[in-house]
Amino acid sequence: MAKKAETITSDQKMEILRLETEPFGTNAYMVFCRESGQSVLIDAPGNAELITEHLKGSPPQFILITHGHMDHVTVLEDLYRTLGASLAAHQAETGQLPIKPDQLLEDGASVKCGKLSLEVIHAPGHTPGSICFRLGDYLLSGDTIFPGGPGKTASPEKFKQIVKSIEEKIMVLPDQTVILPGHGDPTDLKTEREQFNAFRSRQTGDQLYGDVTWTNS
Repeated sequence: MAKKAETITSDQKMEILRLETEPFGTNAYMVFCRESGQSVLIDAPGNAELITEHLKGSPPQFILITHGHMDHVTVLEDLYRTLGASLAAHQAETGQLPIKPDQLLEDGASVKCGKLSLEVIHAPGHTPGSICFRLGDYLLSGDTIFPGGPGKTASPEKFKQIVKSIEEKIMVLPDQTVILPGHGDPTDLKTEREQFNAFRSRQTGDQLYGDVTWTNS
């Protein structure tokens, strides 16, 4: 059974909700602009009716897809029909999606949610078109980075790529950045930077890939 939606932050400008969905335990995030009443949905992993219920009264402008793996787009077709929102993803993920995006997102682009603006960060490695979304002090990271390590990779080359993405695109963000991953609980960048720097200081070889953590590699 899906857990109750958790409020990540709520102030005069915005609200972010996290919903851990069935059947894969994947997080869906809902961002609300207080001033305009509009919203966006990040990923469509499951529990379509529950997601729709939380978005009632706040018309979503976009469904934003971090990447095209099945556990992140399980109910995408259903929500796309129900919500009437535009679908946006990176071009490199279009072949993995059940429907064609209305908008293709590039690194450095911005997605508007009323008065809010989400920055698009292309971070390949887990998949070629993996993207994160930065909103102030919050980073919706998909499966690029989790507490304690990167997302799963399919080869040593992909592992090197995801480490490069994390180093160049994520580790440069401020310490207070809250990371909201595609699975599991939030973490903060200061904690992850300490573990990442320790990992980078070790001789780990050239054949790492798969499920890797910063401390057990």
